Amino acid sequence: MTEKLTPDKRVQLIAPGLKVFEWDQTLQEVNICITLPLNVPKRLFHCKIQSKHVEVGIKGNPPYMNHDLSCTVKTDSSFWTLEDDIMHITLQKRDNGQTWSSPIQGQGQLDAYSADLEQKRLMLQRLQEENPGFDFSQAQFTGNCPDPRTFMGGIRSD
Repeated sequence: MTEKLTPDKRVQLIAPGLKVFEWDQTLQEVNICITLPLNVPKRLFHCKIQSKHVEVGIKGNPPYMNHDLSCTVKTDSSFWTLEDDIMHITLQKRDNGQTWSSPIQGQGQLDAYSADLEQKRLMLQRLQEENPGFDFSQAQFTGNCPDPRTFMGGIRSD
């Protein structure tokens, strides 16, 4: 049942007609997917993840992406992988349940409506994880959605 509350599509960050990356999030992590150029050997790509910064590029060249993150991540459990022509970057949120409006500070922010939908989806994901015998996939909020980080004492860590 939890899989019904996972992101159904990724958000695209597009800069002057070019897709820079796609991203989605869960309660615990933000996932960034970057389509890599085809004629570059995979071993030349690199990614550096810091608590508030990410850098992606090809060794020996200026970084393709060199930006501050919008929120803090846990560097010891964040990682990146290459699969086919996609770089997958998994950032572990420092604050579980925090709704990110964009992975990159000041760029590609979700509009207010999309951010509200994302917060509602994360809240339902939290309720599903805490109550595995129930199906929250069709649940709806009327009015403002509570913050998944603080609702009813916050996210359980057990």
